[in-house]
Amino acid sequence: MTSLYAQRRARLAAQLGPGGIAIIPTAPVAARNRDSDFPYRHDSYFYYLTGFAEPGACLVLTSEGEATLLCQPKDLEREIWDGYRLGPQAAIEALGVDAAYPSTEIDTRLPRLLENRATVWFPFATHAGLAARVEAWLAPVRARSRMGVLCPARQDDLCTLLDEMRLVKDAHEQDLIRRAGAISARGHIRAMRRSSRMLRAGEDVREYHLDAELLHAFRDAGSQFPAYTSIVAAGANACVLHYRAGDTPVRAGELVLIDAACELDGYASDITRTFPADGRFRGPQRALYELVLASQQAAIAATRAGQRFDAPHDAAVAVLAQGMLDLGLLDADKVGSAQDVIAQRAYFPFYMHRTSHWMGMDVHDCGSYVEPSEQDQTSEHQDPLTGQTVTRRPSRILRPGMVLTLEPGIYVRPAEGVPERFHHIGIRIEDDAIVTAEGCELVTRGVPVEPDAIEALMRD
Repeated sequence: MTSLYAQRRARLAAQLGPGGIAIIPTAPVAARNRDSDFPYRHDSYFYYLTGFAEPGACLVLTSEGEATLLCQPKDLEREIWDGYRLGPQAAIEALGVDAAYPSTEIDTRLPRLLENRATVWFPFATHAGLAARVEAWLAPVRARSRMGVLCPARQDDLCTLLDEMRLVKDAHEQDLIRRAGAISARGHIRAMRRSSRMLRAGEDVREYHLDAELLHAFRDAGSQFPAYTSIVAAGANACVLHYRAGDTPVRAGELVLIDAACELDGYASDITRTFPADGRFRGPQRALYELVLASQQAAIAATRAGQRFDAPHDAAVAVLAQGMLDLGLLDADKVGSAQDVIAQRAYFPFYMHRTSHWMGMDVHDCGSYVEPSEQDQTSEHQDPLTGQTVTRRPSRILRPGMVLTLEPGIYVRPAEGVPERFHHIGIRIEDDAIVTAEGCELVTRGVPVEPDAIEALMRD
């Protein structure tokens, strides 16, 4: 595995330019409260280049490809309390770096490493205080100018390089995302089955019961963390987009929306399923569910190499707009045709988010949504809802190996003119797609999406 990270470092080094040097710190430990920390999670950029998950570390990489690691020193007393540390001496062989030093020496080592370099690269706006630390490391370099030492004249954002590298996933990354998706799917299945089983037995079911099934499945299969805070929303709670699992009762006759997935070895998955709490869709629920599913199928069909990133969203919105008219959520006498609904964004009260985002090491992964070669091509239009002038640029052209979510939805809150039979119904269906030359590979279909298949699963 060290060769994989060494290859990534070599690719990055080749882009730093003559005399370039990059500084990539990992994430700090975050205190939860007195004497208790949040579970530690490394910085994604740092891990992408090192595979090293300990806190308190920093990678320094030069354009010549020399990699220096600063990491926690060996400390047997602290290791009794906090666990094993690799230490600088072992890090050279274990991580394939050229040199390693204790992180306690960072303020003396960095100025020397920065001497006579042309450009210093570091990730902008990702680590609080990092820019100030870089300035502090540069100050002694500049002070040595009368001795013939050159100070870097430029500072550049390393995210611009690493985001492009991380946007297209290699075979190793794709495999981890597939495995994470399979684990997450099993968690959803456990939650669906527990909901129907407990309701059939006449037991009191709460959102936290279903959340517990997700967490059990994730950890039982070796996942380190949930990829994000799980959404387990019963009934009307499904109309709150970022609702967190609470103690709301899960009732027969209502829907449950679960948006939850795990992270495995640094890579995320992202699944949403909406299902009837007792295993049977009712009429208005099924009608809205089938509309959302049809919109997702349209998005899937639009996802392939050569298409634009916006294509899945546009395809999903076209289906949703027509469906809202057909079902009476929107009044054609007031909003016009489906094309009018799209042009005026009349669907927005029921569908207010985008259909996709990048996914990878971060659940909302890095990478520009604008095609780099076309970023100077701009157009302006007036948003029909806000009246603001919006500047648009051509969206990204999809390439094999890019990974994105496909997650249309409908959320119906009580409002004037909205048929009561649809009130408090929230539905989202989300899968993770790896772009291929022919289309896309859905890696999260280990849990069904067809309503009949969901009902059959929950009867089992």
